[in-house]
Amino acid sequence: MAALGSAAALGPPLAFAQADHKRRIGVLQTLAENDPATKIRTTAFVQGLQEHGWTQGRNLQIESRFAANLERIGDRVAELVAQMPEAIVVQSNPGLAALREINSTIPTVFVLVADPVGSRFVESLARPGGSITGFTNFEPSIGGKWLEVLKEAVPSISRVTALYHAQTPANVAMLHAAESAGDSLRVKVIPAAIQDAPSAEQAINTYAAGGDSALIIIPHPVTSAARRAIIESADRYHLPAIGAFRYWAAEGSLISYGIDEVDLFHRAASYIDRILRGEKPAELPIQAPTKFELVINLKTAKAFGVSVPPTLLARADEVIE
Repeated sequence: MAALGSAAALGPPLAFAQADHKRRIGVLQTLAENDPATKIRTTAFVQGLQEHGWTQGRNLQIESRFAANLERIGDRVAELVAQMPEAIVVQSNPGLAALREINSTIPTVFVLVADPVGSRFVESLARPGGSITGFTNFEPSIGGKWLEVLKEAVPSISRVTALYHAQTPANVAMLHAAESAGDSLRVKVIPAAIQDAPSAEQAINTYAAGGDSALIIIPHPVTSAARRAIIESADRYHLPAIGAFRYWAAEGSLISYGIDEVDLFHRAASYIDRILRGEKPAELPIQAPTKFELVINLKTAKAFGVSVPPTLLARADEVIE
């Protein structure tokens, strides 16, 4: 990655890292290398490493792979494992699942993995056990929160299509939470399993048309990679949509509500530092996000004829005008 190769050296070399020896780590991201989100996450991770004394090319070698096409994720993981890294940072539930299938012994720090206990990646948050620890993003209950925020923003909605990945247990759990919330909010939640951008467009065309409809985009590499198609389809139908990361609202959805993903990648560097210094992943508790943010795109609201309630605007961390 360009950001990795151009990082400047900070501070003196670590005492245990000789000038002619570089420690080796791997990074697996499940978005395209040129995706703007990938670049932002990479920068945050590299900065975190530098703050702990690690710099690419000086005392650290970073092997990176990108698996925007999940059908090839096994190949990317195999390539990364073949480099024999001392530790691996892996993004997303599919990324961690693919790594576990190929190698379960390399110390691993995950980022943006939902419900790691329910997904059976670790034994518990406090004592993960084995070779895996990391930074989780969402628990299943967040699915109900997305529906609540969407209903508050647009009280007239009575049907919400939820885009999700059916093969990812955490996505299914979030969907069920949204369905449960729909019962009390008198909103019908329509599940729409997708695999790629065309299937997302088809789902929106099939289920989401109508003045009382809205859209929940459950976070997954599939929905993230297809976000341009999803946002354009939602725009075509004037469909209020909520996503889990800021880039959804920034790129045109009505709302985003979720974690500060950049912060998690920055914090992941601290666990890589501790592992390289000798600590074991089993001894490092899994950390939950500490920053949540609500972003509202008023340009989209105006285009759709939506009047966002002042009470919701007042709670927003950012309003895009």
